[in-house]
Amino acid sequence: MLFGVFAVHSPESCPMNNESSRKMFVQVQKKIEENSEKFKISKIIGFYMSVLEHEWIIILDADNSHDIEKLCIEVGISSVSTVKIVPINAYSDAIKKMQ
Repeated sequence: MLFGVFAVHSPESCPMNNESSRKMFVQVQKKIEENSEKFKISKIIGFYMSVLEHEWIIILDADNSHDIEKLCIEVGISSVSTVKIVPINAYSDAIKKMQ
């Protein structure tokens, strides 16, 4: 199942401006990969950021949102960001459901 993880932080806690956040951020993808099996993450589909919006968007293939929540705590994302976890579908899958 696909999930979008939307993590929003303040300008003050932005990794571009905050040394503590920067240390966590430069390691976050590696930590997600290292903890993927533990939290039943099948694949990191994409990891994007909007620097001026102070938002990260991570697309994950995972079993459920509760494990993603635990992952965000474990790897430190929730220490600097408000996190929203949203189930998402590929456009082609949504079209199939409509037909």
